[in-house]
Amino acid sequence: MSAVLAPQVEMLPMNAGDLDEIMTIESAVYPFPWTRGNFADSLAAGYSAWVCRVGGELVGYVVVMQAVDEAHLLNISVAARRQRMGFGARLLRHAMQVSRRLGAASLLLEVRPSNAAALELYQHFGFVRVGRRKAYYPAHDGREDALVLVHSLAEVKA
Repeated sequence: MSAVLAPQVEMLPMNAGDLDEIMTIESAVYPFPWTRGNFADSLAAGYSAWVCRVGGELVGYVVVMQAVDEAHLLNISVAARRQRMGFGARLLRHAMQVSRRLGAASLLLEVRPSNAAALELYQHFGFVRVGRRKAYYPAHDGREDALVLVHSLAEVKA
């Protein structure tokens, strides 16, 4: 009998050496992607930034800004061919755990109302809507609002 081992899933701190792979994913999954400079600036600012690798392949990443007792999810993305496989949930859970360990009581984020997959993920984790930012995101036909969601990290295990 032979056993097949699944590739190891790793959450690793993002570094400048990851940026080429990140930009490949970012430009493929978003019509208005972050720039390489956005990621480099986030790293330089010391934001909590992580990559998810499976058997060495970069499948997703997350960037969170810590601000006193609140964390702000700035970017979370999964490669198109790896979506709907649980990697977004792993990245979000990891971001929540790290944010809690760093002293955040809540995690705040903005999401496009048109991003059904992201909304489903956030609702699954218990995020609640606390506001709307008018014309927040660029869109092909002008601007799109952002829904503002928040999640208490009190119950998240550090």
